[in-house]
Amino acid sequence: MHTVTRMLKRILTLAAGVGLGLGLALVAARVALAWGFLPNRELDRSIGEVREVLQLVHENYVEPKAADYGPLAKSAIHGLVESLDPHSEFLESKDYQVLEEELSGDFSGIGVQVEMRKGRVVVIAPIAGSPGERAGILRGDEIVRVDGQALPRGLSMDAVIDRLRGQPGTRVTVGLLRPATGRSFELTLQRELIQQASVRDVRVLPAHTGYLQITEFSDHTGEEFAAALNHLLKEGIDSLVIDLRGNPGGLLDAAVEVAEPFFRKNELIVFTQGRQPADREDYRAAADGEPLTLPVAVLINAGSASAAEVVTGALKDTHRAVIVGERSFGKGSVQSIFKLKHGAGLRLTTARYFTPGGVSIHEKGITPQVEVVMTPEEDRQLRLQRLRPDVTDPRDFKERFGFTPIADRQLQAALDVLKGVQLLAAAPTPGAP
Repeated sequence: MHTVTRMLKRILTLAAGVGLGLGLALVAARVALAWGFLPNRELDRSIGEVREVLQLVHENYVEPKAADYGPLAKSAIHGLVESLDPHSEFLESKDYQVLEEELSGDFSGIGVQVEMRKGRVVVIAPIAGSPGERAGILRGDEIVRVDGQALPRGLSMDAVIDRLRGQPGTRVTVGLLRPATGRSFELTLQRELIQQASVRDVRVLPAHTGYLQITEFSDHTGEEFAAALNHLLKEGIDSLVIDLRGNPGGLLDAAVEVAEPFFRKNELIVFTQGRQPADREDYRAAADGEPLTLPVAVLINAGSASAAEVVTGALKDTHRAVIVGERSFGKGSVQSIFKLKHGAGLRLTTARYFTPGGVSIHEKGITPQVEVVMTPEEDRQLRLQRLRPDVTDPRDFKERFGFTPIADRQLQAALDVLKGVQLLAAAPTPGAP
């Protein structure tokens, strides 16, 4: 019998679905039986019905190739799991590997950030210490071939990335064009494991306000956040903006680690509740010492989901931050990851999470205290501006990307709120000498 191993990861994220095989359907059914989801007779009857339909289709459908057991079973299991909710899914081995990379924050490749510009694949920047940087790839270089094959116009960015990524230690030959000199050349690079930062754009804004952006919650996010926070505190900040806009979520433990510096030891940050009353699990601050008390603003929008909402809800519920922006996505469910045989996996919704005050944001979202709504076009423009801080000349920016950089109204509102909080704190108490 196939074995099933539960990974010690609970994820909160938005996701799309993929399929798996018939053997895993029996595994899933047996696991369901072991957990008490189905009585024996109902399980046997259900498996019998599925088997009967598969056999009838396989033996009688007009196109034999379309009626092979493997594809039929994948489609059946795909539909079975996705009928539960939008976040449960079967993962074939390749997709399971991608999920692990996303949650770890690591991927294997040559370490260059790329963008699609007028149908051309252009390097934004090589990642520090990566094979791409060591080989001399520069910002602005165009990737025109991979392993001798030209990149056709219209090829999606995902398809380009798939060609560049691969197992650590494997080699890939990249054909490049350097527009600055007109030179074309090829580099053969050995892929390595690349760690991608999830805490970015760490800087000090005017009035001693720290700013950082968290793009996802991965294995490394907690330590990255702690390092960024320590850096900003050493720079003398007296207020902080945490930007969670467009953050789709990730690991629950990482969200707890980000919220923890603002809580006293043993204070409740979030709790999850499964199908049974005894399934409740509390996540409490574990760090010793006094919590940070500086004024904090958290930026959210409709793309802030799951783990991002855990942090937002915890800080809002306990009055440790002012929330600025737009209502968040509203995904309050927890997915557990099960590793199956042959490299496949199962993502299954096993619980809901609740803020410290017992509030579920599932399908509701978190309402900001200061609402500043941006249009989808403004969101797109700001997202691109944040990705390209290296293009500082407005005319150059417009020539490259088709628009003049716009003001970040949500960030400005957060700065205004923090200034007001600081002024209020500094004001003398009525009646005081």
